[in-house]
Formats: sequence, structure tokens, C-alpha cells
Amino acid sequence: MSVPVVGGLEVEVEMELMEVVEFNAQGLVPAIVQDAENGQVLMMAWMSRESLQKTMDTGETYFWSRSRQCLWHKGGSSGHVQRVRELWVDCDGDTILAKVKQTGGACHMGYRSCFYRRADAAGTLSIQGEKVFEPDQVYR
Repeated sequence: MSVPVVGGLEVEVEMELMEVVEFNAQGLVPAIVQDAENGQVLMMAWMSRESLQKTMDTGETYFWSRSRQCLWHKGGSSGHVQRVRELWVDCDGDTILAKVKQTGGACHMGYRSCFYRRADAAGTLSIQGEKVFEPDQVYR
């Protein structure tokens, strides 16, 4: 990271990701997951300190399931894992961006991306994404 100093010069400063991330009151930070090859936004999920550390340690994405209140390995049951290519943090430290190689679909509804519905100017939704698997065949 470059930090401006006197005279307009910039100095490279190395920082640790875990030192920069600002977890909210529930101990979570939003994580946006993007296809590393084509830039498509695949999903958004929440990371805890533990899930972020596990993601860094294993190279695959882990999240915190707010509904189940437990650690969640993306693709752990479906096989549709996300292999992390890069982790980024925004300027405020309050959002993570994971650039990944996606296996299969990211969405539990069977689509490659969770963002498969587009709203027109009137607010009417239409399906724009491609279904890549049948959920009832994967989640039994």
C-alpha cells in the first residue's frame, strides 16, 4: 500500500489483512465474490474473523452463515467450490472482495451468479442468468 508523505512522495507500506479489516458489531464483514477471469459478480456473503482466516489458510472461500450461525465452506456439500485467486479490502476496511475461480454455480438456486435477475426501470424482474445445475439434484 502506498502512503503519501511530505513532498508528495509515496512510500510502500506492508500491512496485514486481518489488521485492516473492520468487522461490524456482530463480528462480520461483507464479502463480495467476483469471477477472477471475467469480472462477473457471483455473490455476497458475510465473513467472520474465523472464516476469513480459514479462507486465507485453505485458498477456498469460507463464510459465516447468519441463518445457521456456523462456519460455511462454499461448495462443501455441492462441490461448487471457489478457489481464491486474490483477496482485496476496500479503502475503509469494511468490505472484502474475493476474486475466485468458480466451480459450477455460486447460487444455491442453480445459477452461476446469485445476481441472475435484472430489474427494468419499472422494477419488473427478468431472469438474465444461466442455470448451471438443478438444486434438487445437488442438495439432497
